[in-house]
Amino acid sequence: MQQKHKEYDVVIVGAGPAGLSAAIKLAQLASQQHPLKICVLDKGPEVGAHIIPGTVFDPTALSELIPTWQVKKAPIHTAVTRNEFIVLSEKKSIRLSSLLQMKNKGHYLINLGLLTRWMAEQAESLGVEICTGLSVTEVLFDNKGRVSGVKTGEIGLDREGHPKKNHQAGTEIKARYTLLAEGCRGSLTKMISEKYGLQQNKSPQTYGIALKELWEVPAMQHRMGTVTHTIGWPLENQTYGKSFVYHLENNHVAIGLIVGLDYKNPYLDPFQEFQRLKHHPAIQPLLEGGKRIAFSANAVTEGGLQALPKLYFPGGLLIGGSAGFLNVAKIKGTHTAMKSGMLAAEVVFDGLLRSRGSELSYFERKVKESWIWDELKRTRNIRPAFRFGLWPGLLYSALDAYVFRGLAPWTIPSAKPNHTTLQKAAVSKPIEYPKPDGSISFDKLSSVQLSNTHHEENQPNHLKLVNPEIPILVNLALYDAPEQRYCPTQVYEIVRNSLDIPQLQIHAKNCVHCKICDIKDPTQNIQWTPPQGGEGPNYSKI
Repeated sequence: MQQKHKEYDVVIVGAGPAGLSAAIKLAQLASQQHPLKICVLDKGPEVGAHIIPGTVFDPTALSELIPTWQVKKAPIHTAVTRNEFIVLSEKKSIRLSSLLQMKNKGHYLINLGLLTRWMAEQAESLGVEICTGLSVTEVLFDNKGRVSGVKTGEIGLDREGHPKKNHQAGTEIKARYTLLAEGCRGSLTKMISEKYGLQQNKSPQTYGIALKELWEVPAMQHRMGTVTHTIGWPLENQTYGKSFVYHLENNHVAIGLIVGLDYKNPYLDPFQEFQRLKHHPAIQPLLEGGKRIAFSANAVTEGGLQALPKLYFPGGLLIGGSAGFLNVAKIKGTHTAMKSGMLAAEVVFDGLLRSRGSELSYFERKVKESWIWDELKRTRNIRPAFRFGLWPGLLYSALDAYVFRGLAPWTIPSAKPNHTTLQKAAVSKPIEYPKPDGSISFDKLSSVQLSNTHHEENQPNHLKLVNPEIPILVNLALYDAPEQRYCPTQVYEIVRNSLDIPQLQIHAKNCVHCKICDIKDPTQNIQWTPPQGGEGPNYSKI
């Protein structure tokens, strides 16, 4: 089949807040004298399909990008009216004054999927072309080693990689500039970072797993606009994590747990910890009589300012979650992602106006001169402080927030890469998790169903093993196969044949694209790659 080919001025991979903000800003800067061809690619079946509702949203960047967003009826309605910060023990809770970093004055509780769809409409009204249902699998280079665009993946291959009747070749999309806005641990971003050494001389990027459920609860238990954060139980004191409860519109509540992936015990199961959390006396009464509507799991960046990579490479820029602009202390990254996309658009537009091109390194200077840098600098020490334990971390956070106001004359280094932190199973304590009750707590497979995840069965496995012997010879032998536990949707299973010989079975159809396996695998033997476009979780109808 003949190779398809398209050309644009700018191609943006990812139709999330960062990518759409970059597209809108570029289109705003364009004019009749300087028209631009802009293309945004996204692997979801439609914009926002992979995003579960329930986000605390800071509108600062949106107000800069589209000052009339209220007039244009952006789906932003529920203002945060109350903040709570609670420390949990197994049976009790201590309410503390909300830390400076956790305050949410002027913020909103939103369905981020709806917001990105609204942003896509704004972009298209300005002439931006948005293409969904396309997995981008390759980066294109010119003869000088400069990124010259991307290529979408083939559709219609069987398990062995042979074309089926519905086969479609990938499309080469050439562009003068390529912006990577894939979100956390994007496959192209990982590839580009390794090729150009973007993380060299930087602290290693670190991650957490964010598990979230959307519930509909009885009206008497609902407090619209309330934001609650907790820390402590069910995680032990040396394991970082925090939970959140957001009271949205329509008696909906988003509840979730973030677990730092620098945890040490190979028997820890983040999904099961989340299920235990919901049975705490401070949380269970909220959910009783309610109905679980949706489930999601995804990786979040936790490295902060210390771990920001080099933001530019020949021919393109990293923006949003691809770079790691999440404010870990606030658990907010949408506004910083949007601002990074806007700044990238200004740099790229300048380059498009000049025949000799723009010096892309200027993007880093613009980021450092913006409020993104100031915000991340003020919270840079919060997450690293919890490496010393729960109570030292809390005490330091209070000191940093109320005394130093985020301007302490030191920076706590980031942790080691997450895949290096597991202890051997022989020196670790197994964890016995209670069985789910089917009312407050649930199993992994029923949770996959609530993510509305779909993958065609007869296609190449998108979860690759560099060495197929490692799962048994290393992971099972030394760590008791931790992939069975760190994966939140039971993708990985150790099975035994009739001779009692173990082997790893991969249930790729269960994958919700969280990419935790790509991050936490001890030998980095598991490689997450995009499946066919349009597949994965889908929250469009919520």
